[in-house]
Amino acid sequence: MNWDDLRVFLALADSGSLSATARRLGVDHSTVARRVAALEADLGVRLFDRLPRGYAPTAEGEEFAVLARRVEDGVLAVERHARGQPGEPAGVVRLSAPPAFSSSFLAPRLAGLRRTLPKLVVELVGDVRAVSLTRREADLALRLQRPEDDGLVARRIGAMGYGLYATRDYLDGRDEADWEFIGYDDSMDHVPQQRWLRQVAGRRPFVFRANDLMSLRAAAAAGIGIAAIPHFLGREEAVPVPALVPALPAVGLPPAQPRELWLLVHNDLRRSARVRAVMDALVSIIAAERSLLED
Repeated sequence: MNWDDLRVFLALADSGSLSATARRLGVDHSTVARRVAALEADLGVRLFDRLPRGYAPTAEGEEFAVLARRVEDGVLAVERHARGQPGEPAGVVRLSAPPAFSSSFLAPRLAGLRRTLPKLVVELVGDVRAVSLTRREADLALRLQRPEDDGLVARRIGAMGYGLYATRDYLDGRDEADWEFIGYDDSMDHVPQQRWLRQVAGRRPFVFRANDLMSLRAAAAAGIGIAAIPHFLGREEAVPVPALVPALPAVGLPPAQPRELWLLVHNDLRRSARVRAVMDALVSIIAAERSLLED
């Protein structure tokens, strides 16, 4: 039995979609269908019902998935052990972090590792979901809240502060009572900075909403209104064009609470030279840029 067929089977059982499984595994959807069909032929059992809206595991497929998970756990444990051995920092390290933080803050700063460690390759993945380090979706992860995952080593390495930002043209000559706001849509209504922004806005209107941070910043830079964004995106020296400036309410309001930055690694990988090198770089970067991040 081919392990790759088992891997594809489990991914399809999780997603129920050929296209979603293909994206997750980085293959073509026809490859997914072919491997599942090959596994069914090898076992002589139909593992999925092909439905108009996707693939649903049969009763036999659900039973097989339980057994296949045990095999997957064993294979991943072997891989983590092999990848976690000490040595020269070389090879690929996959780092998951929030999308805007990845592209606008980490990418330009981590690029310097190439000069000091030419055998090291960083794969930086901007992802809003909490990827699984146990299942090797990433080697390291940065998250904005304290993790509760078992088997992971977590370290608080800093914080990311937020404030109100708008263009100077928007603020000049405009009464605070006439401020209009830019915020997340309902899918992100639970995040701490959005709850704080609603408190600041009070009865004043929201005139633009989006579900990602870079869209909020772009809308503020277009002069639509005032957004709650991280200081590293709002300060002029961080992103000089187009420029934003802090919007400072005259009435005393509680400041936005910073979001904690937690660095996660699987216990099996934390002694790996290549993983350790990226971890040390992240800690140094966050410490050096504390004034920009926390303001």
